[in-house]
Formats: sequence, structure tokens, C-alpha cells
Amino acid sequence: MPIAAGAKLPADVTGFVMENEKPTPKTLGDLTAGKTVVMFGVPGAFTPTCDQEHLPSYVQELANLHAKGVDQVICMSMNDIFVLQEWNKVSGAASILMLSDGNGEITNALDLALDGTGFGLGQRTTRFALIAEDGTVSAIEVEAKAGECSVSAAPNILSRL
Repeated sequence: MPIAAGAKLPADVTGFVMENEKPTPKTLGDLTAGKTVVMFGVPGAFTPTCDQEHLPSYVQELANLHAKGVDQVICMSMNDIFVLQEWNKVSGAASILMLSDGNGEITNALDLALDGTGFGLGQRTTRFALIAEDGTVSAIEVEAKAGECSVSAAPNILSRL
């Protein structure tokens, strides 16, 4: 069963961010302790819904999210950090932290995996968004279908703050 509101994020699972132009391991605890964080997951960088709807919704609402007390917005995907950084650059999302879950540790720990084998994608992250306060999930939205972006889009998450 996917992680739910009221649950603690697994602090010890690791993904990768880019620091000083190199992949750097970070745990969910590193990224969420003492902060209000919005983390959204996408099946794949540069894929149609992710690229045309999901990430842009957070770019557009970033100032409003910060105004509501969000310290950090994190975009997570099972893509490698190099792909995510390039996506970040071309999307104008420099203030959104890209988190690579290339090994699927975070996705599996949150029970948010998507079987994309029918599309040649292998295992991916389900499209979701959550709000975490000091590592505890206060709200989470998971899309019913991979190609949809409504409940996990930034305007809906903004309304949950």
C-alpha cells in the first residue's frame, strides 16, 4: 500500500542530486528534516505529460508554493541525475531540486512504482505529489492513470497547503 498522510517518510533511503556538478547521494532524511517540502514524482523526464504539464505546473506555481511556507520543491524520477539536470535546465526549473531515484529505492520504499514495460520504460515512478513537514507526510495525491496530471499538479497541491 502506498505511503499515506500521517506516515513518516523512510529517512534512510537514498537518491542522487547534483552538487558541485557531480552526482551526490542524499537520503530522504537529508532532504526533508526540519523543512516543509513538496515532492512530486514523474514517470520520466521529457515524456509528454511530465514535460508539458506536470513539471511546468510547479515552475508556474513555485513562488506561490514558497509564499505558503514550502522550503523546497523536489521533482523525483527514476531517470539518472544527468537526464534530470538537463531537463531542469531546458524547462526553466532551476529552483526545483531534481532527485534521481535511478535504483528505485525511494519509489519502492514509498510503494509508488509504475510498471511501464508495456511502453518499453521498465519500472518507473507513479505520478504523485506529497507534502511533507519535517519528514511526515501531511498530504499525498496519486494519479489513477500514468498519463493524467490533475490531482498531483501544483495548483491542487497548493490548495492543500
